[in-house]
Amino acid sequence: MRTGMLNWRNYRYGKWALLLGLFSIALYVSQGASPAQPPNGGTWQGYVLGTIGALLILWLSVLGVRKRSYSSSAGTVQGWTSAHIYLGSVLLAVATLHCAAQFGWNVHTLAYVLMCLVIFSGFYGLYVYVHLPDRVASNIVDRDRAAWLEELGKLDQRIRDVAAGSDAQLQGMVLSALELTRLGGNLFQQLRANDRSLVQEPGGGKPVSNAEQSVLIETLSRRIPDARKQSEAETLSELLSLFGRRQVILHLLRRDIRLKGLLKLWLYFHVPLTFALLAALLVHILSVFIYW
Repeated sequence: MRTGMLNWRNYRYGKWALLLGLFSIALYVSQGASPAQPPNGGTWQGYVLGTIGALLILWLSVLGVRKRSYSSSAGTVQGWTSAHIYLGSVLLAVATLHCAAQFGWNVHTLAYVLMCLVIFSGFYGLYVYVHLPDRVASNIVDRDRAAWLEELGKLDQRIRDVAAGSDAQLQGMVLSALELTRLGGNLFQQLRANDRSLVQEPGGGKPVSNAEQSVLIETLSRRIPDARKQSEAETLSELLSLFGRRQVILHLLRRDIRLKGLLKLWLYFHVPLTFALLAALLVHILSVFIYW
């Protein structure tokens, strides 16, 4: 579907967008190059282009409603999305021709800038939607996030059971590593995917960074050769193996959270900017009819 939305019905809406772009250029050129009446948004051609642009903006804003109308018979979501991409792209040309690239410090330019921000945030959304899902799928292999979290829970319980047979200092350190593991966080932390996990070392003091479970894994590796009993060595070895697996799962989950965060990030800009654009467009239209 991700690539199908671009070539839907043999690029139907791409062709429509091309024709609309050519029509808009022809309409703009028809204004001529008379010094007395240079191309601008106030000519009849400019009004036609402005009307086309405004209708496009209103129609494009309806996509979110259509995507949630599961019982609607007004075309497929894939077709609507394809039209949204191509007609949203040509809107940039239509609006630029409408105003004849004449800008200033006014609400008209504000509406144009907001439109550009909406369109370019949409381009970013298209890019991540086409490219990131494959990376998400390859990252989690053949399981979803819930399955990995379930394994992590079972792993943590096994670690607690095994650590119960170790000395008090190591047991405290192991339990603190489990309790002070950090996964997720706010949007910025999710996108950075930095491991903020901590661990309490023996002797007290402030917890130290245990990113990628490295401190605990290093501690276990260092203690295995010094084990005095075979049972102690076996306990340490099993803990090392369990924390190694835990390290892999946590890294995989952080990457999954980051990739899915990138998939959603553009919507935090695209949707609010769309509402701002609609408000600016209304003011633009009213000011034109009232003052011009």
